[in-house]
Amino acid sequence: MMAEKPFSPAAERNARSILRVLKTELAGGGLVLEIGSGTGQHATEFAAALPDITWQPSDLADNHAGIRAWIEEARLANVRSPLDLDVMSADVAGSRYDAVYSANTAHIMSLGAVRRMFAVAGAALRTDGVFCLYGPVRDHGRFNAESNAAFDRSLRAQDPSMGIRDLEELDAFAAEEGMQRQRRYSMPANNELLVWRNRASFRKGS
Repeated sequence: MMAEKPFSPAAERNARSILRVLKTELAGGGLVLEIGSGTGQHATEFAAALPDITWQPSDLADNHAGIRAWIEEARLANVRSPLDLDVMSADVAGSRYDAVYSANTAHIMSLGAVRRMFAVAGAALRTDGVFCLYGPVRDHGRFNAESNAAFDRSLRAQDPSMGIRDLEELDAFAAEEGMQRQRRYSMPANNELLVWRNRASFRKGS
């Protein structure tokens, strides 16, 4: 019997605006790794709208049943079964994805886990591949809206290791892995979609 599909209202709300950007950023088609697929809603919606893309969901094993429920109902040839992926221990050496995508993950991870996510993305991407990260960010410690400041306080009250990250910090993590930010999209609800490109010549110290 198919597992009950989990549902995230936030994923439902933001999918359309994210998809508009991905249609541009992933226009060349190819293989996409999603880090932290959550419910699986984005995996199936984006794969359905982007037939030239093969979508590889991933998450911790506890979330796989829900992701599979969405995949089984969608019956799409271009979305794969989820990978068991924890950024703190993942080994993607030898992978060559055209893009890596993650939504609403950086602010619920520890800073160390965010850094590891960039390492996973850098290792997984082919040269010229892109890492697309969606969610709220700060600029030099400043929030772009009071609602994000309140959200950050609530996150840190739950767990001091969580919180909205500084753009400069994310750019530094990207540079360590040979990626450089190319574009920054303002999104609804005071979120952003950031795009880094992977090139060996960008690697810090090279």
